[in-house]
Amino acid sequence: MARAVSPRRKTLTTLAAWSVAFIIFFPVLWMILTSFKTEASAVASPPELLGADWTLENYAEVWQRSDYPRFFWNSVVISLGSTLLGLAVAIPAAWAMAFVPGKRTKDLLMWMLSTKMMPAVAVMIPLYLLFLKLGLIDTRFGLVIALMLMNLPIIVWMLYTYFREIPGEILEAARMDGAGLVKEILYVLTPMALPGIASTLLLNVILAWNEAFWTIILTTTKAAPLSAFIASFSAPQGLFYAKLSAASTMAIAPILILGWFSQKQLVRGLTFGAVK
Repeated sequence: MARAVSPRRKTLTTLAAWSVAFIIFFPVLWMILTSFKTEASAVASPPELLGADWTLENYAEVWQRSDYPRFFWNSVVISLGSTLLGLAVAIPAAWAMAFVPGKRTKDLLMWMLSTKMMPAVAVMIPLYLLFLKLGLIDTRFGLVIALMLMNLPIIVWMLYTYFREIPGEILEAARMDGAGLVKEILYVLTPMALPGIASTLLLNVILAWNEAFWTIILTTTKAAPLSAFIASFSAPQGLFYAKLSAASTMAIAPILILGWFSQKQLVRGLTFGAVK
């Protein structure tokens, strides 16, 4: 039987949660507010809030100086493409690890996870030279492959966790009814794990969208996504904080909107199988 929670404790817990959420979100909020200030108000000391000069000129100048729709479309193609390709590779791999485990399955999973602990700069030069030789520098396809490989361990781990919660007897029943491997995965396993697959897709789209290191290293102009769009506003003359904040707000706005409308699906998927 669940222990009753007192109203006071519930109120304190709620206030603590909102406080932590506000602290985490405050830098984003400050960036959005700065994007509506003039450059003089943005660097004023002490910081100006109520008495600042509010303007939309930063957004107008950012839009005029850059081809925002092209950067946006590149981000959409790269983030969705790398995630969908990762799912196509990870679903069969997670199925094998969850339902046909071998002696070294856990070791393999730990090895895959350990690759995320390696600094990205450690493989920057060999990967750059490999992409240069293959002609994949500054191409969407090259970035799709790179980001898929970077996020593949996370995709496999998440799907493996979800698949482990599905009773193996259901898949055995499908085999007895004549379902082959492909039909078993497509028509039995995938629908049952759909909440987990959806949350994995959403989380990895966010990770790919926010990736800055590889997108700046492996692109110049043609395939540059929104992370490169932000970096383009760091001028040699210095940082123009108001314009840089406007560019950053325009870059994160789509993913913030996606996260807001899909938060229930994310929570449902991330807690899939957590409660028995």
